[in-house]
Amino acid sequence: MKSYLDFERNIKDLEEELEKLKDPFNKEGLTEVETEKIFNLQNEIDDKLRVSYANLNEWQVTQVARHEERPKSKFFIENLFTNFINLSGDRNFAEDEAVLAGFAQFENRSVLVIGQEKGDNLDSRLKRNFGMMRPEGYRKCIRLMKLADKFNIPIISFVDTPGAYPGIGAEQRGQAEAIASSIECCMSLRVPMISIIIGEGGSGGAIALASANKVIMFENAIYSVISPEGCASILWRDPSKSLEAARAMKLTSAELLKMKIIDEVIKEPVGGAHRNKQEVILSAKEILERYLDDFKKYSREEIYEQRKDKFLNIGKQSAFKVFSRSNNWVGKDSPLNSFIKIILNFKKEIIIFIFLILLGSLFFI
Repeated sequence: MKSYLDFERNIKDLEEELEKLKDPFNKEGLTEVETEKIFNLQNEIDDKLRVSYANLNEWQVTQVARHEERPKSKFFIENLFTNFINLSGDRNFAEDEAVLAGFAQFENRSVLVIGQEKGDNLDSRLKRNFGMMRPEGYRKCIRLMKLADKFNIPIISFVDTPGAYPGIGAEQRGQAEAIASSIECCMSLRVPMISIIIGEGGSGGAIALASANKVIMFENAIYSVISPEGCASILWRDPSKSLEAARAMKLTSAELLKMKIIDEVIKEPVGGAHRNKQEVILSAKEILERYLDDFKKYSREEIYEQRKDKFLNIGKQSAFKVFSRSNNWVGKDSPLNSFIKIILNFKKEIIIFIFLILLGSLFFI
């Protein structure tokens, strides 16, 4: 059974009508009239999808990014790579089912694949902890990234998480340290790392695996420091203000590309990635091939420097462009302001001087 979002209700009615027309039961076959009606109805659905998805607000994009039928990391791994060997455990505490990690082949070249996995149904979501990784998951990724770096194997990560798991057990086992160490490991790699945000890129749980040479986002994915609901709860004490929070955080792919936080946006099929998963696979394959071929030209040191420069340059030279250049945002000092500043800077000396003058005048009297 298909799942529909709130803004897709009119599309839901049309698709249900379309399914009834296509129903082969109790009929000898579709008539020419019905075939034409199906064709027209399908065109109407496509047009409505195109209009709806071209005008999504930030909160609606968030809903699409979280869509339960959206392709997950497991789907990408199964359809993009061959000979995938899933490796488990951090060699310290346990295995984390929220992340799939292992070596595989992509177009006859060895790669390390890391994918945050939310799960497809209730049982798998509980098993995968809804994609929220624990410290052991990050430590497993660190172990494998260091191994890939040693053997000069490129790394591809698929990011899809609401954030790192905030439970007491995770905190006791060093969640913050594990995330920080994962970011440090990503930044120190001498092999190319490509991260694709396929759905939700939430908080440090996402950036721990997205500190890469190239950060790519699907058109309707999101990438932010906190969820819109969490932001609204902190700023307004009202989770219902999620739209205002989502708009303020600029979490969409278009905004992040404009700010140069990400490198490229992968266009999605009409109606979102969940409506045509094969097209999504082809788009992801094309972009991975292109970037992996590009990085063949660089040495290990150049790859490291490129990643470092990329993150150091985020926000550089554009920190105050939000202000109008016609306005003078730095107030000019008037003579009075300058005089007041001098008095404040030498107030102790001035007080002592006045005190000495008063003392002298009393002495002479």
